[in-house]
Amino acid sequence: MNEVIINDNPRLLLHNAEKALLDEKRDLTPEELSDLAKLPSQHVASLASLAHEVRVDRCGLEVEIEGILSAKTGGCTEDCSFCSQSAHYDSPVKATPFLDIDEVMAAAKETAAMGASKFCLVLAIKGPDERILGKIIEAVGKVRNEFDLQVAVSAGLLDDAQAGMLAEAGVHCYNHNIETARSYFPKIVSSHTWEDRVETCKRVKSHGMELCSGVLLGMGESDEQRIEMILQLRDLQPHDVPINFLNPRPGTPLEIRHRMPAWEAIRWIAMFRLGLPNVILRYAGGREITLRELQSMGLASGINALIVGNYLTTMGRDPKEDLTMLQDMAMPVGMIESAI
Repeated sequence: MNEVIINDNPRLLLHNAEKALLDEKRDLTPEELSDLAKLPSQHVASLASLAHEVRVDRCGLEVEIEGILSAKTGGCTEDCSFCSQSAHYDSPVKATPFLDIDEVMAAAKETAAMGASKFCLVLAIKGPDERILGKIIEAVGKVRNEFDLQVAVSAGLLDDAQAGMLAEAGVHCYNHNIETARSYFPKIVSSHTWEDRVETCKRVKSHGMELCSGVLLGMGESDEQRIEMILQLRDLQPHDVPINFLNPRPGTPLEIRHRMPAWEAIRWIAMFRLGLPNVILRYAGGREITLRELQSMGLASGINALIVGNYLTTMGRDPKEDLTMLQDMAMPVGMIESAI
């Protein structure tokens, strides 16, 4: 019976979702999300249009810009199958030490000049030791003192004391992605658990920092597991949800994977907005090679934030192209708050 509804009444499914999200202001149920995910491909544009309406209704038209810096690259002890920074794999990315503070400040200056409101220091580590934590705290303090930027950090797993120290140092937001669904995580990582990641996410929130926690799509997970991700993020209630798309990296176990088709990426951008209507939904790694000329459509499918410039080990496009895209779409750049 459910399949008949999906195939014969897609407009009814979309109408009911619109009523729930825009009129009743309630979250969609797991069953409603599952039905929407099964809509035939010719209805993806309508799904995207609804997601854009929900984004504007809940979060406004502004788009937030963030720059990231790989402050400590490569040599990570963890075995994340997608990551070229893992020491377990023979990838072209080699281990480098924590950048000099002058290099960090130069990157922060460049980020501020682009009109960004957030600057994130990213480290390829399981979690910080005392020395690394001290360097992070020093860098955070100097960037905050010199630039009008919210400073974010991504440095792996944290214990409670470390989370408290980062919050006290002025870290505005901490990034720790769940990456994939709990049920699929053991196929991607074996050196730590999905539950380890969630515990760090909870510690971040308990110390008053904003939580940034997102996903990497296209690693072989099923549609059902993508719905699972949405529901698990709903439970975590992050402020910011980056959407990454797998860019298969040489030397990693997932180099054999094909890139997600662009139209499928649009469908799932919309689904994450419809399932998480109040979050800042951020374009992140892999968008350029996955969406190509459809990047602007992603902004009309629920996205309301961008990482601009280069990513951790891959090149992004010129930030001027992103700023032109936003201007063409009449979407102002600004600092936004999620409705959570």
